[in-house]
Amino acid sequence: MRRFLLAILALAALAGIVTAAALAVRIEIGSTVVSATADVRPRKLPAKGWAPVKLTTTTRVGTNDGSLPPTLSRLRFQFDKHARIQTRGLPVCTLAKLAGTTPATARKRCKGALVGTGVGKARVRLPGEKQTTIRSPLSFFNGPRRKGRPTLIAHAYERVPEPQTLLVPIAIERISHGRYGYRVEVEMPEIAGGYGAATVAKATLGRTFKRHGRELGYVEARCVGSRLQVYGTASFSNGDFFPSTLASTCNARG
Repeated sequence: MRRFLLAILALAALAGIVTAAALAVRIEIGSTVVSATADVRPRKLPAKGWAPVKLTTTTRVGTNDGSLPPTLSRLRFQFDKHARIQTRGLPVCTLAKLAGTTPATARKRCKGALVGTGVGKARVRLPGEKQTTIRSPLSFFNGPRRKGRPTLIAHAYERVPEPQTLLVPIAIERISHGRYGYRVEVEMPEIAGGYGAATVAKATLGRTFKRHGRELGYVEARCVGSRLQVYGTASFSNGDFFPSTLASTCNARG
């Protein structure tokens, strides 16, 4: 049952980073339904330079017939080059510091590196047992750079079947592909031995910090062409494939 949280962690982390370019999206293929909402604050952004933003997202995976959703196997995203992840000067947390910690201990131990929080849920139907919903608090920390790339460490803590800490490192790759400037890809682990499915990931990502007396944001953006845009795909074990190009308007200032 522990593996469901790994999928939730990756889903929530990616939703917080890249789904936030869209205010809302809903896609239905067969019986599978994927939806996402996001709130980006502030709405007014500079046309040049960068401004800190905070992203609040909710991603849901379900079905239109009440059955258990299929297993999410892979997520890929390319997101707008007019948004960026800013980590220089931000404290770093490591897997070693987070190992064996509860959510409260992790957030206290790596307070300076905390860049997001949330909650994840999954539906599990084990053989001979009734379907149940399990959940975990989520924390996202600025991790060490890997091959020059920024990383996130997603943290969860489960109490079933026994207390344990779950950690997922996520790399963010810089690219040059037209409108897009970043790419993230995650291979999703199996959930509850194939008997469960991630259903909800809620996350708020973004914080400000100071470097040389200047206020910076972990997530920063600017407004060019009156929109921010992201292309994403979600692949499921049953063959379902959800591609989408998402965009939201923005207002340029200054």
